[in-house]
Amino acid sequence: MRKVNKLAAAMLLSLSGGAIVASPAALAAKGDCPIDKRKSQAVGQSSAKKVQKSFQAYQEGNLDEAIAILLEANPKDKFDKAYVARMLGNFYAEKGQMDTSLKYLKQAVDANVLGGGDHGQTMRLYADILVGEKQFKEAVGYYYKWMEFTCKTEDAQVYRRISVSHSQLKEWDDSLKTADKAIEYSDKPDKGLYQLKLTAYFNKKQYKNAIGVLETMVKLFPADKTLWVQLAQFYLLVEDYKNAMVTYDLAYKMQALTTEANLKRLPQLMAQQGTPYQAAKIFEKHMKSGQIEKNKANVEQLARFFHQAKEMKTAANLYGEAADFDNDGDMYLKQGRLLALEQEFRPAIAALKKALDAGVKNKGEVDFELGLAYIGLKQYKSAHTYMKRAANDSKTARNAKSYISYLKEKARINNITL
Repeated sequence: MRKVNKLAAAMLLSLSGGAIVASPAALAAKGDCPIDKRKSQAVGQSSAKKVQKSFQAYQEGNLDEAIAILLEANPKDKFDKAYVARMLGNFYAEKGQMDTSLKYLKQAVDANVLGGGDHGQTMRLYADILVGEKQFKEAVGYYYKWMEFTCKTEDAQVYRRISVSHSQLKEWDDSLKTADKAIEYSDKPDKGLYQLKLTAYFNKKQYKNAIGVLETMVKLFPADKTLWVQLAQFYLLVEDYKNAMVTYDLAYKMQALTTEANLKRLPQLMAQQGTPYQAAKIFEKHMKSGQIEKNKANVEQLARFFHQAKEMKTAANLYGEAADFDNDGDMYLKQGRLLALEQEFRPAIAALKKALDAGVKNKGEVDFELGLAYIGLKQYKSAHTYMKRAANDSKTARNAKSYISYLKEKARINNITL
């Protein structure tokens, strides 16, 4: 035999002619409240036997039989019709047949004749099922009717469901107002209510207000690490890069950055805020672990971090590694230039020749860099060859010609034939 729920207990009292015991909240409603003025009554004698028999079947776990008995009841009285409809609505809801449940519950609610407690409970159930069935606009209307009837204007859960309904209808201002009401009347912080506010502010493009909500949430729900990530992302939306970096860094230390996008974003912000070496080490760590994919774009990004950090040799090697993915001449040029700056002239020349072989946007630039590298090796004849080629390119001609004069003087002093 199934355990009798609160609704079933209320039905049983109604059938026996007893008074329905109100909840503490209902007892608080006094004076002119409609629920207090609605007298309780029992079903008529013609329907009572069917109702009692149905309820007995329900108690014994025979839900289909309980429904079948009620469908045979054929009540004539308006109250009896509403009462039977209410029972059928509840039974069909328990079966999961929500469309049918709504049909009968609406009949019971719209009849507006049930006793105070029964009518209030039925309106609330009807509105709750409407929300579950995504009939949000109608649900909101019945929640407010329920409030008006019961005088329960401080029910956090009802305001929560109204806020959800407004959110689903994209009525952001109303969702915000009712979420605030729900927060006001809640016994303890409800994360879902703050998420409703966050969604509303985001869709209204009021990002600073959204940040205020998240700053409250991280204090109220410190165990939820994802909130710190959300807060960092909203700082980015308002271009508050300093706070974004600090918050991402905190989330990283909490091990809350789990996606590749977030693991890449923190180093980018660090580099932007003046700590490129730290950015490079974090990026490198997670590339080695596989959390950041080792592809050309990411290897090039890592090279840029080391480049910003003045780790030229490391950056040069990484530019070369990035170039190897698709034989990128311009990337080999970057490698060669940095190696030359580190006075690694022979590796620089090798990289620069790879750039020429691969093809670059500006060959004169590569020729000029090769000329400089050969000067570094004091191989003036080779340097002269590449500087002459660079002199034929409009972008490098002026600098190349000045070096050609320099090389001619060096050749004369050292008795070298160019």
